[in-house]
Amino acid sequence: MRGLKKIDIYLLKNFLGLFLLTFFICIFILLMQFVWMHVKDLVGKGVEISVLAEFFVYAVASVVPLALPLAILLASLMSFGNLGEKFELTAMKAAGISLFRIMRPLAVTVAIISVGAFYFSNNVLPKSQVKLWALIFSLRQKSPEMEIPEGEFYDGIPGYNIYVRHKDHKTAILYDMMIYDYSQGFKNAKVILADSGKIYFTEDKHYLLFKLYSGESFENLDQQQTKATSSNDKIPYRRESFAEKQMLIDFSTEFNRYDESVLADQHVSKNVSELIESIDSVNVLAHIRSMEQSAQMVDSKYFNRERKAGQQLADYDAEKVGITSVDSLYKRLSSQQKERALQVAVDRAKAMQDQFEYNAIMLDEYKRYVRKHEVELYRKFTLAFACLIFFFIGAPLGAIIRKGGLGAPVVISVIMFIIYYIIDNTGYKMAREALWPAWAGMWLSSFVLLPIGVFLTYKAATDSALFNPEAWIIMAEKLKKRIVKLRHSKH
Repeated sequence: MRGLKKIDIYLLKNFLGLFLLTFFICIFILLMQFVWMHVKDLVGKGVEISVLAEFFVYAVASVVPLALPLAILLASLMSFGNLGEKFELTAMKAAGISLFRIMRPLAVTVAIISVGAFYFSNNVLPKSQVKLWALIFSLRQKSPEMEIPEGEFYDGIPGYNIYVRHKDHKTAILYDMMIYDYSQGFKNAKVILADSGKIYFTEDKHYLLFKLYSGESFENLDQQQTKATSSNDKIPYRRESFAEKQMLIDFSTEFNRYDESVLADQHVSKNVSELIESIDSVNVLAHIRSMEQSAQMVDSKYFNRERKAGQQLADYDAEKVGITSVDSLYKRLSSQQKERALQVAVDRAKAMQDQFEYNAIMLDEYKRYVRKHEVELYRKFTLAFACLIFFFIGAPLGAIIRKGGLGAPVVISVIMFIIYYIIDNTGYKMAREALWPAWAGMWLSSFVLLPIGVFLTYKAATDSALFNPEAWIIMAEKLKKRIVKLRHSKH
């Protein structure tokens, strides 16, 4: 019994060490991908180191749902691959310890990690997502840091393009400046040329002050052209020469935080109980709205309006002439009245069609809201379940291939994870576009990978030579002999 406990401790040490290593590697790789997607929001903004550190902390939290299953898959595959490669797994089986008994302490550990993953996705991830996207929106709104290059146009100031041929870095004087001002629209654009100049920030950091020397400005007077009465009165542009000129441009460099309360009703900011509450409340509102629309469509005023229109078209009393149906009424109308009746019917049909389309659009808003919340609700459970599935894929797969290290296990893990990601992303898109129910789309990857895990666990427990090339060659030769026998028997 003591030997089994020591084996459990030995297995846990190997697995947890590899798990922590692969988890941090996966976090780093996925974090670099995430940063690359938002690099334009970070570069050139001149934000403080504390803001960047905050961004990376929230970004790490956002990539955990992808890094955790991949780390479990890679760690379990490497752990059992090392045991198989060193014949430790064979020795354990020879001592009468089954593969399920060997996997048991690690399976319990992974189950605890899965519970932790659910807690993380339910309590930590929503808060970090709100703060992350509020920070991203804040960075997007911040003006870029002023750094005008030499010999090329700078468009970092909205509504302006600035060209500087040469800069004196000691005196901060800019030479041969050209400024295109289209802040009032391209039809009222201004061009300013200056031999030299300087650029300053105001004390409140909300404006840029341009001091220009020895130059000219050209202003397009398109508005004045439209007021001119004749072609001789048109003035194409206004030219001004100056020895010194000052310009004040609105350019705030302060970092203003985005209001996080705006994201409070988003699906990514809610836990399971809040998601369920939102889904139920919006479903009730959608049902009430649907009933109101139905009552509105069958309201008697529509039929009264149609009946009044028919009575206005008829120049006689229908009851006196014995009219008993709409067809008989229509036949008694004159050609002009028939044309008017058909036009009224077409208009009425178009109005009803527009009303139906409007009602569908209004209900579709509720459906999209509910669908997003349902997708996020199931995602919190599929993350925890994916951790278990990947363990029961990686552990038996490592026991079968018996290869440790970072060679074959990494390749196999990446291939399996790519398959998982493609299936999971496909199911997510199907659920998001309402092509499938939300539960079917979000659980699709689990439905596909779970049988694979069961199959691999069975093959590993029965010592199947699933990845042994010799076994496949022998199987191919037997299949070839059977085919040859079948051909001879037919002849």
